[in-house]
Amino acid sequence: MKYKDYSIEIWNRINTTLDQVLKEDSAPVAAFDADGTLWDIDLGETFFHYQIDNRLVELPPHAWNHYESMKAENPQKAYLWLAQVCKGQRLEQVHEWARQAVKDQAPLPVFLEQKRLIDLFLSRGVKVFVVTASVKWAVEPGAEMLGLKKDDVIGIETTIENGLITDTQKGLITYRQGKVDALLQRTGGKKPFFASGNTMGDFQLLQSATRLSLAVSAASRDDKLFKTEHELQQHAETNSWLSHRFVG
Repeated sequence: MKYKDYSIEIWNRINTTLDQVLKEDSAPVAAFDADGTLWDIDLGETFFHYQIDNRLVELPPHAWNHYESMKAENPQKAYLWLAQVCKGQRLEQVHEWARQAVKDQAPLPVFLEQKRLIDLFLSRGVKVFVVTASVKWAVEPGAEMLGLKKDDVIGIETTIENGLITDTQKGLITYRQGKVDALLQRTGGKKPFFASGNTMGDFQLLQSATRLSLAVSAASRDDKLFKTEHELQQHAETNSWLSHRFVG
C-alpha cells in the first residue's frame, strides 16, 4: 500500500524544533510506539499467531480466543501472558522465531515517513526508543529493519535464568502510563522531546513529550483500531499536537 507522506508543515516543525533542541541538548530522546505507528501491522499479535500456527509453545485450547478474553478483562495481564508462554525456551530460539515471523510478513508494511524520521533523528545524535505494549522480542526484528538495535526496544518481557525464559515479569508493564515510566527509567528521568503513537494506549507517552507530539493513524473505519486512533487524533487537535493520516 502507498502511504501518504508527511506535509511540508510537519517536516518544517520537526526540523525547526530539532535544531532548537540540539542547541540545548546534544543527545535528546525521541520515543515511538511500535504497532500501528512504525508499521501497519501488530507484530506482537503476529508473533503469537506464528507460535500458535507452528505449535511452538504449550498453549491452552483456542489460544487466540483465550488471549482476546483475557485482554478484554485485563490488558496488562494479557500482554504479560504473551511473554510468559515462552517459559522454558532459550532466548536465542525465541529471537529466531520472531525473525521468522516478521520474515513471513515480507514485505513488512513500514510507514516510510517514520523510517525517514528515525533516520533523521539518528543522523543528528538523537537517542531513539521504541516503547511498546507488545512482547519486546516480537518487536525487535521490526526495529532492527529501521536501523535500531534490540536494546532500543522497551517492551513486555520476563526474566532469563540460565539462558532460559521464565514466567517472572521483568520491569514494568509498558501499557499506557507504564510506557512513560519505563522510558524514564531507561533515560534516567529524561523526558523525550518528541513522541509518536497511534492509539489512546499512547496518550500518556505523547503527553510526556516536552516539545513535539505526533499522532498517526492508518486504520480504516471498519478496523478495530479506528475508534481509538480517531480519539487520539481528536486529542492531537485539542492539544495542538502534530497529526497525520497515512491513508485517505
